[in-house]
Amino acid sequence: MEKKKHFVLVHGASHGAWCWYKLVPLLKLAGHHVTALDLGASGVNPKQLDELESISDYVQPLMEFMASLPQHERVILVGHSYGGFALSLAMENFPEKIWVAVFVSSFMPNYTDPPATQVQEYLKRLSEESVLDSQFKFDRGQENPPTSVSLGPKYLETIMYKNCLPEASTQSTGKVKSSHGCSIMAFDDIELARVLIRPHKFFLEDLAKESLLSKAKFGSVERVFVVCKEDGVFGEEIQQWIIENSPTKEVKFIEGAAHMVMLSKPKDICLCLEEIAEKYL
Repeated sequence: MEKKKHFVLVHGASHGAWCWYKLVPLLKLAGHHVTALDLGASGVNPKQLDELESISDYVQPLMEFMASLPQHERVILVGHSYGGFALSLAMENFPEKIWVAVFVSSFMPNYTDPPATQVQEYLKRLSEESVLDSQFKFDRGQENPPTSVSLGPKYLETIMYKNCLPEASTQSTGKVKSSHGCSIMAFDDIELARVLIRPHKFFLEDLAKESLLSKAKFGSVERVFVVCKEDGVFGEEIQQWIIENSPTKEVKFIEGAAHMVMLSKPKDICLCLEEIAEKYL
């Protein structure tokens, strides 16, 4: 690839910039610039969950970063899971600074329905058994949708982080080979998540506003959706529903990828992103 690209990586619910630790070096070794951000009350961001009064507080780090970019610079936005909403708001506010937005097994709202529609559909499809030991809070009463969630260790291990354990062949050396031939450390990603994840707010009242996204701005940015075929969090059925309700320029598939594809299939998602960059720039 002849031209250096700038990838901006946006994590999903309860996570932080740390969840991209396998992908960042692969993209950099390929010659690209990479920025991984912590959203509000996520990762090492100093804010606490109760300090986030709105979705704007949550996505503020991404908005500040986009505003700081030189006027001539454009980036490739990559959002995972709940990070799709952050991407959408950045597209609405800074469409001229974005080459393409990549939604990786994530919410991908449109400009005709309130963004909360997708969260409500997702929650409606959840069963009590499927959330295992995750804890939901209902600050507005049990008759209303949950306001926040704390992911449980059983849920992380069996659903969200499925396929993320280091391969047996790497456990003795502690290293794995990247697609570019370098050695990177192999960690137990489930243990990493248990230490670093934080509770997450849904911000459904804000996302229920119809005026958040517009065709002129959000709709002017090319979008690509990446389907993770073995995703236990966003099953293929809900991913297909999202795509049908928010048609996109292209849909790509990663076989054998669970929800945390950047950890279970870092080389595959790296190649996927490079292909997208080459096509849409």
